[in-house]
Amino acid sequence: MRQLFDIIYFNNRVLDYLLFLISLIACFVAIKVLGYFIVKAIKRKKEKTDSSLNDLLLRGLRQYVYPILYLAAAALCIRLLHWNPTLERILDAGILAVIALYGALITSMFAVFLFQKYWEGKARLGEIEGDVADTSNAPAIKWMSVIIKAVIWGIALILFLDNIGVKINSLLAGLGIGGLAIAFAAQTILADIFCFFTILFDRPFEVGDFITVGEQMGTVEHIGVKTTRLRALSGEQLIFSNGDLTGSRIQNYKTMEQRRVLFSLGVTYSTRADKLKEIPGMIQEIVEQVADTKFGRAHFSSYGDFSLNFEIVYFVLSNDYDRYMDIHQEVNLRIKEEFDRRGIDFAFPTVTVDRTKLVI
Repeated sequence: MRQLFDIIYFNNRVLDYLLFLISLIACFVAIKVLGYFIVKAIKRKKEKTDSSLNDLLLRGLRQYVYPILYLAAAALCIRLLHWNPTLERILDAGILAVIALYGALITSMFAVFLFQKYWEGKARLGEIEGDVADTSNAPAIKWMSVIIKAVIWGIALILFLDNIGVKINSLLAGLGIGGLAIAFAAQTILADIFCFFTILFDRPFEVGDFITVGEQMGTVEHIGVKTTRLRALSGEQLIFSNGDLTGSRIQNYKTMEQRRVLFSLGVTYSTRADKLKEIPGMIQEIVEQVADTKFGRAHFSSYGDFSLNFEIVYFVLSNDYDRYMDIHQEVNLRIKEEFDRRGIDFAFPTVTVDRTKLVI
């Protein structure tokens, strides 16, 4: 029997192969038993807390942790055998590649999860403080998740290449020079991309907001990496580069809680003083009778060329433009009805002719 164990195949004794198999089986059994108790503990905790972190741990354990532990155990057990130096280098490179792959998968999964939890917590805090603009975070999560994954996979690739003997310094230097050349050639595009992230995190506007940019206005339909698209009131689509938007003064009407309405009206000079005194109170009563309004002021403001002018201010308690127009129309109609009932005439341009100076 001892002679059988001492027989050599491919530079290893039969005994060495048996030790390898026994060690490999023992490691796999240990991993399976340990994983059983860990999964059981996570499930018990999940029943008590029902946290999404528990689901992530279970998924990560089954999809990524088990395979990488089995691979690590196999890599350690293989060290018990003697291999050809070339084959050993190939095996080492393959094992490193798989470890880097699973390491990047696990790290990116948890990094994206933590980022999403942070962003969701920020959104909930914004809701508590009344900041409506922080509730829609899907675009930011999507693009930042892509960047986080790209960074992690880049680091994993660099570490893998460094461990298999590739000269990373020379490679990074070449990539740096190439990156500078690309940056100079595409600086406008890169500026728009950076402005895209500024829009996502600073939140000057979101999809669905009605905004004014200079003389253009419309509803935001899409926020892209390079351009943002608005739908104008007249129906056409307006396309702005992100750089233009972040460099412009933007009026955002979404967070407006009320709309201030200022308008003037004029009555004829023939209107008696007692009627003029009634007009401010009359207008206040009219405004207060209309729903979703708050009266501001009404004053006899000036003597015009052909009218006695009143200035009126009230507030529409809505940011909807159609609702504002409906309310203002109702206020105007009621003022006209009340003026007609009281015999107050609106002024219009007139010319007075002195008949004594007419020459016949």
